[in-house]
Amino acid sequence: MEPEVSTYPIGEPGGRARLDTPALLLDLEALDRNIARMAAHCRRTGQALRPHAKTHKSVEVARRQIAAGAVGQCCATLGEAEVLGRAGIPGVLVTSPVVGPRRAARLAALNETTQGLMAVADDRGAVAALASVVTGKPLSLLVDVDVGTRRTGVPSAQAAVALARQIAETPGLIFAGIQGYAGHLQHIYDYAERARAAAAVSEQLAHVCAVLAGDGLSPPLVTGGGTGTHDFDHRHGVLGELQAGSYALMDVDYGKVALTADGQPGPFEPALFVATTVVSAASDEFAIIDAGLKALATDGPMPLFARGAPEGAVYSFAGDEHGRVHYAAGNPARLKVGDIVELHPPHCDPTVNLYDTYHAMRGDVLEAVWPVDARGRR
Repeated sequence: MEPEVSTYPIGEPGGRARLDTPALLLDLEALDRNIARMAAHCRRTGQALRPHAKTHKSVEVARRQIAAGAVGQCCATLGEAEVLGRAGIPGVLVTSPVVGPRRAARLAALNETTQGLMAVADDRGAVAALASVVTGKPLSLLVDVDVGTRRTGVPSAQAAVALARQIAETPGLIFAGIQGYAGHLQHIYDYAERARAAAAVSEQLAHVCAVLAGDGLSPPLVTGGGTGTHDFDHRHGVLGELQAGSYALMDVDYGKVALTADGQPGPFEPALFVATTVVSAASDEFAIIDAGLKALATDGPMPLFARGAPEGAVYSFAGDEHGRVHYAAGNPARLKVGDIVELHPPHCDPTVNLYDTYHAMRGDVLEAVWPVDARGRR
């Protein structure tokens, strides 16, 4: 159980160092700058922005993004969409196919009560199942196109036409466009290599659009792209909408991705941190902190120390609840029990999913405690 909000040092100077750890910290100033920068980018490119809520899973972050100009939110799961939709967030797009009778009924029920809900499909049977539960407000569906991620999506333009025609001709359904999400490109570190791969995806999507248009099914919306490809997703005139998500929080792995052509630092900065406490300093070679496998994502590079660790120190996992702070050779500085050390997580999305709450920080002051509203919602 998380502590009662009334027990947090909200508004008190130095509250950052007085939290129970491990604690998920959200730097509000960095968050708002990231949100503003991506919104400004999309205004310049003429793209709509529908950020991916699988990154933050937060109603409050979604509201900030929409206030800055986003048209809605992408959700990886129906459960995420239900949380945001019921909180009044408009323009929710469920980016993974919704399959099964109970889930289809949930989607139809959500569609009745939310504004601008959309979902994707890549299977004729799944489309028919969704149509069978729609009894009132029509449901908008996009055809999901596989652009190389090899996860979901129809494999060809011809398959896209067949599915789009089925949607368009089925009572209760609206053909709303196509999705072509290139998740496999977002973490290619080299800018030029990533740009070439994104150009090939745009060419594929342009072909699908042309074939659809030739059959009288010109897609009203083409959505995809992400943080890693945001700088060139607009260049080919195909993607009218950007699904970037990680830009709001950032992480160690995205820190390795060259987001600018000239090698300069990218426009987005770390806004997500994990605060930890030194629980053992018995060794002269390392200290032990209270953040291990259950506090940090494990599907990326090692976490990096953001604050509090001696210069040159590196992290390693030491079990479910613990991590090691390995001291650098030649640096005599040592940590002591009770010291606070902050980490920049390897991968933001699955790190957020490990916590019930954000500690929304402004400098060293805890401004608010926000729930991770959609945590664990499938």
